[in-house]
Amino acid sequence: MTIANSVATAPRPLSSRRAAWHAYRALTMRDLYVLGRNLPVLLLQVGLQPLLFTFAFAYVMPSIGSGLGGATSFSTILLPGLIASTLTLQSIMSVTGPLAAELGPGREITDRALAPLPIWALGLQKITSSAIFGLVSTLVVVPIVRLVHAPGNAPRVHIDNWPLLVATLVLSALLASALGLLLGTAVDTSAFGALLGLLLAAATMLGCVYYPWTALHPIRWVQVLTLANPLVYMSEGLRANLTPSTGHMPTWAYLGALTLGTPALGCLAVRRFARRVRT
Repeated sequence: MTIANSVATAPRPLSSRRAAWHAYRALTMRDLYVLGRNLPVLLLQVGLQPLLFTFAFAYVMPSIGSGLGGATSFSTILLPGLIASTLTLQSIMSVTGPLAAELGPGREITDRALAPLPIWALGLQKITSSAIFGLVSTLVVVPIVRLVHAPGNAPRVHIDNWPLLVATLVLSALLASALGLLLGTAVDTSAFGALLGLLLAAATMLGCVYYPWTALHPIRWVQVLTLANPLVYMSEGLRANLTPSTGHMPTWAYLGALTLGTPALGCLAVRRFARRVRT
């Protein structure tokens, strides 16, 4: 083969845009492969907390005559809140866990920074991978709440608008992942575990997981205070789409907050991530 022929048959180098896309896709597939390899253990961990809450509040309490839902079964109120809290927790943890190691003393993030990707795109890739895992984790919650309940206390689920439900889930996963990336780059790794546990506990208690936002009307100042919690909009969005018979926030309110908050928080998180990687 002549030199001219070998040059002619050599593969064309990828453009910078195509190379970046290939790297983005490869890193995402790698993250999902690592998560998939440990999926049975991870799903068991994901389902444990929802199972305990559902067993206590949707099975034990109604069985002993201490139901919390009144005319509406508590499992109906609990279903969207548990989906939202599980989605938030798993999306945050799946980005902050690896990030703590990558930004630690070993600086493992340097290996990923060698990929033909801008640093901001590397942060966006982390948000994407974590959001996908968060969405997968919600599949564990639904059968738990649907199956574990006292007789006659099954959740009443009614979905009128599937595209709106899917949009709510995707935006919630992306928002939670962006929040995880922001927390992982803003908090020192030595104090991260304790602070994250405190923040997640406070967010869950005031995130309309165990009660609708409209039920807070008698305590007006608390109802207004909870509007600063992103989990509220996720819980209320899922409540409006899954169990519309319960009181819930208006569609324009939760959808507007998710639609505007996701790119805003994502940009802030990616900028903070790029700054941490460069230092």
